[in-house]
Amino acid sequence: QVRLAESGGGSAQAGGSLRLSCTASRFFFRTCMVWVRQSPGKEREVVALITYEKDGGDSTYAASVKGRFTISKDLAKNMLYLQMDNLKPEDSGTYYCAYADVWRKCRTLAPSNFDQRTQGTQVTVVS
Repeated sequence: QVRLAESGGGSAQAGGSLRLSCTASRFFFRTCMVWVRQSPGKEREVVALITYEKDGGDSTYAASVKGRFTISKDLAKNMLYLQMDNLKPEDSGTYYCAYADVWRKCRTLAPSNFDQRTQGTQVTVVS
């Protein structure tokens, strides 16, 4: 089992930026990692996904964050990042990183494909 730990949450003004980090004990080969958001009164949402490849990897974004959020990874450091720019109040919530244990779970942004294994980090965006 992969151990995960998020950091970097906090408060930001609308239009501002935050960067989330996720430390992983290891990356799964040939699968993917995601950032998931849980906002009060809303369904869990996978906001970004990145596949495991040595050079970059393919990324996919939820429509709600596309063009504003950027997911990236540093394999040498076993780190996953989420750069969040032009933040909106509706971006507020608990963010956690997760991984897929099999490749087929990387084909969609279905939250049910990614188990929550940490408490996540809180992001609050104020207008």
